[in-house]
Amino acid sequence: MESVKTWFEQQLMGNSVGNLVLFALLILLGLWLKRILSMLLSRFFYRLVKPESNAIPISDFLRLMRQPIEFLILLIMLFLAFDRLAIPDQWGFVPRTEFGYRLVVIRLYQTTLMITLAWIAIRFVKFVGLIFQKRAEQTETKLDDQLVPFVRDLMILTVSAIAFFSILSVVFDVNVIALVTSLGIGGLAIALAARETLENLFASFAILLDRPFVTGDTVTAGTGPNQVTGTVEKIGFRSTRLRTDDGSRIAVPNRLMISQSLDNLTQRSQRRAKFYLRLALDTPAETLRGIVDDTRQWLENQPKTNQSPPLIQFDTFGESSLDILIQYYVATSDYREFNAIKEEVNYQLMAIVKKHSGRFAFPSRNIYLRSQAGFPLESEK
Repeated sequence: MESVKTWFEQQLMGNSVGNLVLFALLILLGLWLKRILSMLLSRFFYRLVKPESNAIPISDFLRLMRQPIEFLILLIMLFLAFDRLAIPDQWGFVPRTEFGYRLVVIRLYQTTLMITLAWIAIRFVKFVGLIFQKRAEQTETKLDDQLVPFVRDLMILTVSAIAFFSILSVVFDVNVIALVTSLGIGGLAIALAARETLENLFASFAILLDRPFVTGDTVTAGTGPNQVTGTVEKIGFRSTRLRTDDGSRIAVPNRLMISQSLDNLTQRSQRRAKFYLRLALDTPAETLRGIVDDTRQWLENQPKTNQSPPLIQFDTFGESSLDILIQYYVATSDYREFNAIKEEVNYQLMAIVKKHSGRFAFPSRNIYLRSQAGFPLESEK
């Protein structure tokens, strides 16, 4: 035993062998136990919020919290391990209170520790946001579906700002109050540099207050070549995300969503279908009248197209057709349902035209050739 004790008390690089062995054991223990301890801590924290979790499975909580807690445990074990060691004097390192390698390492460790704590807080905010999102899905109104992601992102931004100023104050000994006061001097320059960002931020608040659309609405924003149509997926601080019919996800700046013309297609009570039914030029007037009357009567008797009077009339003489104007309204805001009803109407129009022995027109043109037989050819000389 005395020999073992003597061996552990031997000095190596300014430290006893026992401290070096303990240092290695703490490192290995941290790498081995970090996953187990993170699972235990995550389950403990989940039990604290379980009554309010609204039946959210623990797997979602572990997915969010396990990784940052593992990293925090590893940082703590690293601190305990390095705390057992002493830096040899012959290395010539300056004290930790003076600028040098030791101070840089300490400040780097403290910064990493503060960022890890902020990481855990942000993940917890995301889990709370998930709880409220599940509750919002159970309500009929879509306002809370839109408000929950916005408040969640605002809380994440707040936690990040608190972590940033805490690092400046605790780690780097910066007077945060004096710093914030001094920022007022350059606030005008910062505001000018971030003018578009601030415009989008204030526009996001305007969208939440005025509610021209909510999450899940289908909207058409802009005009001309910049026009875009899609379903609103998320309203963020800077932009609104739209999912188009072809699956693309487009981010439109919020300031454009409130400054440009906006058509909320979801809030339509009905959709209009307008086109021309083109019949052959030799179609008799009685046939035209019969097709117009039967079409109008059929549309007026359909529950999806009789909310507003249809406009069915012989409209104009075309170059190669007689054109019947077909205009009716479908009582739906769903684009897919609208197309399905329009398809049914088209099949019915084909049946009505066939019933009256009518013929659809196609582009045609008559060409008349004048004979040149009466004009003799000139003889060649």
